Amino acid sequence: MSASLDVPPASHGTTDSPGRLAGALSAAAEPVPTLAAAWLAAFLLAVVQSPEEALLIFLGFAGAFVAGLVGVGGAIVVVPLLLYVPPLFHLPRLDIHTVTGISMVQVAAAGVGGVLGHLHHGYVPGRLVATLGGGMATGALIGAALSNRVPAGALTALFATMALSAAVMMFLPREAPDESTWRPHPGLAITSGLLLGVLVGMVGAGGGFLLMPIMLYSLRVPLRAAVGASLAIVLLTGLAGTVGKAFTGQVDWFKALALVTGALPGARLGASIGRRLSVRTLAWVLGTLIGFIAVKMWWDILRP
Repeated sequence: MSASLDVPPASHGTTDSPGRLAGALSAAAEPVPTLAAAWLAAFLLAVVQSPEEALLIFLGFAGAFVAGLVGVGGAIVVVPLLLYVPPLFHLPRLDIHTVTGISMVQVAAAGVGGVLGHLHHGYVPGRLVATLGGGMATGALIGAALSNRVPAGALTALFATMALSAAVMMFLPREAPDESTWRPHPGLAITSGLLLGVLVGMVGAGGGFLLMPIMLYSLRVPLRAAVGASLAIVLLTGLAGTVGKAFTGQVDWFKALALVTGALPGARLGASIGRRLSVRTLAWVLGTLIGFIAVKMWWDILRP
């Protein structure tokens, strides 16, 4: 049998081309090179067609990459970049409502990718997702819908406060308490989720940077369950917040698409590199940077 399959290449040159073509198509079908080529093509097209969209792709990539290094939500990094970087390139300044709208779309898109990747090898506690995640999704929908009526200064102040909280969280130990007899508390989970959801829905974030500490230190959730639940909860929050922002006219879909185009590969690359680096050191660096940004935002708000 095996001898009949051995075809001398010299006598069957015409069958070699289809074999090479099949090999080339198989190589092109590999997800990473194909996605990288598609992203590069989209970026170059955006550079030619619209420098503003190209900058959004780059900022989405950079913010998600940094966030992926230390495992925090991308919005806490992306939102300040969107607020402060465009004017440096003499591009129109984005208002806070537009920024929070498109960042919420990014949160939802990143949540889909994160959950799909985690379901293959992770553990997702359904009861915790249903209680805490249901509360957060409801709160995010409410907060996103109400944010259209919140003055820009108040919305910026809220984000600056949450960013400062995130900076502090970067310096806290990440180990979960030893709770081998942990039992979920539905009432506390729903209430905590609802309150946090309203806040993150307003500022266009997934809330992962505050969600993990709440699960670990307030609800006393074991680390394995907290990690598995956080991705699904952020996905629910992002989808609900996107609906609220969209129905109140706060989402510029072209800008959101550009942001997502950059953020998805950035988060994947950052997470991949982050596994090889000292996460604790990176967390301190990022915490310092976010803290500086939060202080600057408050300075801009309070100065006459």
